[in-house]
Amino acid sequence: MLDQGVADAAFTCLENGGVVGIPTDTVYGIACKVTDENCIRRLYKIKERDQLKAIAVLIGSLDQISQLSDQVTPASKKLMNAFWPGALTIIMPKKPSLPSSLTQYPTVGVRMPAHPWLNELMEKTGPLAATSANISGQPSLATAGDVLESLDGRIDLLIDGGRCEGGVASTVVDCTASSLKILRPGAISEKDIRAALN
Repeated sequence: MLDQGVADAAFTCLENGGVVGIPTDTVYGIACKVTDENCIRRLYKIKERDQLKAIAVLIGSLDQISQLSDQVTPASKKLMNAFWPGALTIIMPKKPSLPSSLTQYPTVGVRMPAHPWLNELMEKTGPLAATSANISGQPSLATAGDVLESLDGRIDLLIDGGRCEGGVASTVVDCTASSLKILRPGAISEKDIRAALN
């Protein structure tokens, strides 16, 4: 487990408008405060990411959802109960107050990772805009060394939390329509998702 000094360094960097490389339960990510419009734009530049691809948000606790969305569907609640904390990103209607740079769409992807250190950090920082710590189109990264090699000089701080146990990106599911849609296959299978809804 990462110690308090590391958490303090990450907190300070994020509060000062920095981008931090973080370990999660799936793969390494890069993150900034979800309220920081300019910093979110940096995430796109760091990854060389298409602006049409939205940035997801990580939360440390369920009560932080209210900062991101006013509409949580019954299907979303079932999936949260079944798979959170864990490797499932749920698409939900976004609050208009969220930065426009986060997503061009009326929705936002939200996930609560199964990573106690990171969740504790987010209890202090609030939700984090986060995306995988790799150049777009390249494989996701499971170690800090890989992140350093790929993004050296592009981010302000890198937290070495060892190898990410999951190693596979989260599954992304859209629950905003009447029928569920898998937008990105990942660590949780469509079969398990549909079983949880039934």
